[in-house]
Amino acid sequence: QVQLVESGGRLVQVGESLRLSCAASGGIVANRAMGWFRQALGKEREFVASIDWSRSVTYYTDSVKGRFTISRDNPKNTIYLQMNNVKPEDTAIYYCAARGEYESASQTPLEYQYWGQGTQVTVPS
Repeated sequence: QVQLVESGGRLVQVGESLRLSCAASGGIVANRAMGWFRQALGKEREFVASIDWSRSVTYYTDSVKGRFTISRDNPKNTIYLQMNNVKPEDTAIYYCAARGEYESASQTPLEYQYWGQGTQVTVPS
């Protein structure tokens, strides 16, 4: 059973940067595609970024391309989401998710097997 714990969410001003972390236990992230999703108040959960397990190829939703970077540190069993030049529309709870071993990266929440509890990011306008 993989357990994921996110951290790093906080209130941040427009244009600033922050880094979210997702520490995994009970499983090896090196063998799994990992993703970041977010859910704003009153909205559905949406895909933000993912990284596959084999070559660490990354994928992003259009609204964060060029601003956010997903990465993995396999020895630490942790993935990150570096968020630069944040905007008010980035305000949401951010969730880390893991697919089953050796499955490909996906933008669909239902295809992820494990989820963290989320971390709040707030960017006041």
